[in-house]
Amino acid sequence: MTPAQRRYLARGLKQPGGKLPLFDEHGQETSHRTIEACVAHGWAKAWSRNPVKPGWLVCRLTDQGYRALGKNPPRHSLDG
Repeated sequence: MTPAQRRYLARGLKQPGGKLPLFDEHGQETSHRTIEACVAHGWAKAWSRNPVKPGWLVCRLTDQGYRALGKNPPRHSLDG
């Protein structure tokens, strides 16, 4: 896992349902390469698409993503 991927995924730990951000802590759009790599590794999965901005993919952490960050998935996980 790259540092950029770890930063992206870690931001989902404090969000309801493990929602991952579209923008970083500086207001810059999260790299599509970072998002796609996290999805490809199974650490994140598509949650919804933004109808106003179809290129923006809203993702959430998967159980595998929580574990990759050294955390237990929440009991109410949507993966299970």
